[in-house]
Amino acid sequence: MDPIVATPISESSNITGFVVTNRNGVKGLSEMGLKTLPKQYIQPVEERISTVSNILPQESIPIIDMSNWDEPKVSESICDAAEKWGFFQIINHGVPIEVLENVKDATHRFFNLPAEEKRKFSKENSPSNSVRFGTSFSPEAEKALEWKDYLSMFYVSEDEASALWPSACKDQVLEYMGGSEPVIQRLLEALMKRINVKEIDETKKSLLMGSKRINLNYYPICPNPELTVGIGRHSDVSTLTILLQDDVGGLYVRGNNDSWVHVPPISGSLVINVGDALQIMSNGRYKSIEHRVVANGSKNRISVPIFVNPRPDDMIGPFPEVLAGGEKALYKQVLYSNYVRHFYKKAHDGKKTIEFAKI
Repeated sequence: MDPIVATPISESSNITGFVVTNRNGVKGLSEMGLKTLPKQYIQPVEERISTVSNILPQESIPIIDMSNWDEPKVSESICDAAEKWGFFQIINHGVPIEVLENVKDATHRFFNLPAEEKRKFSKENSPSNSVRFGTSFSPEAEKALEWKDYLSMFYVSEDEASALWPSACKDQVLEYMGGSEPVIQRLLEALMKRINVKEIDETKKSLLMGSKRINLNYYPICPNPELTVGIGRHSDVSTLTILLQDDVGGLYVRGNNDSWVHVPPISGSLVINVGDALQIMSNGRYKSIEHRVVANGSKNRISVPIFVNPRPDDMIGPFPEVLAGGEKALYKQVLYSNYVRHFYKKAHDGKKTIEFAKI
């Protein structure tokens, strides 16, 4: 019998071993029916959203109806939202509802697999560096763990994905990624026009959307959700993130005056946010915004973000077109893979990663 499971799980060394080392994840912990939150997950008071008094229930990020893509006001709304909020929701975007529902079902199907099946995709066992099952964000670097398990898949090619991604979810994930492609292209075309980039040539295409990663995130029911977080404060390192959330809710975005604004789930919608790479390339015109996810005491929650990124070996910096009018560059040229490595070697810490690229 596995000694880590056999010993009382409340002992702290066993918790980390059970969740992180043995890859049972927080889902395994949640299913043991714990009555109190293990101390490894207790966040500092300032990181708990339950103690943050400045939540603005009446505010909401923009909701943009994409039915008529070609209308100038749709492009205007996209660019305004990316400048002012860094976050917006889109409806009538053209990705079929059944594609969205299928990928949500597939996410539940993967996380409902026995632990030994999911473990095949952990860092030590995965058939590919591009596929990773894990827990929290960066357990080695974190003082307090986050209440989340994930499956992360870096898209190299259709062939690699078909061969190496988990069979429980790969078809639905690939269909969702394919279905979102026209949406990503159109969003980027609109955003580029406002910063004087007239066409997205091959070089720009590589910088804006040369690589993609998709995560399946699972937030199990949590004892004492008010003491921990699903994901801590951070901004994404992507160009854009396209997020599908279920109907449970729990995503909060930093609004004006350091307030936190809940992003309510809207059936069939996608949540779009600007990442650090686009903030750098637009020289700060578009802003990546801090966001976080709360834990839930009564429901399991899932979310499925697609991260649209430069390629790892691309150098990113402000586009020449943005600086053509004499605007001063706020960011230096950085190798994208170095930027991403810097993000992953520390715990979530709000917007601090962007300092790495500042002049």
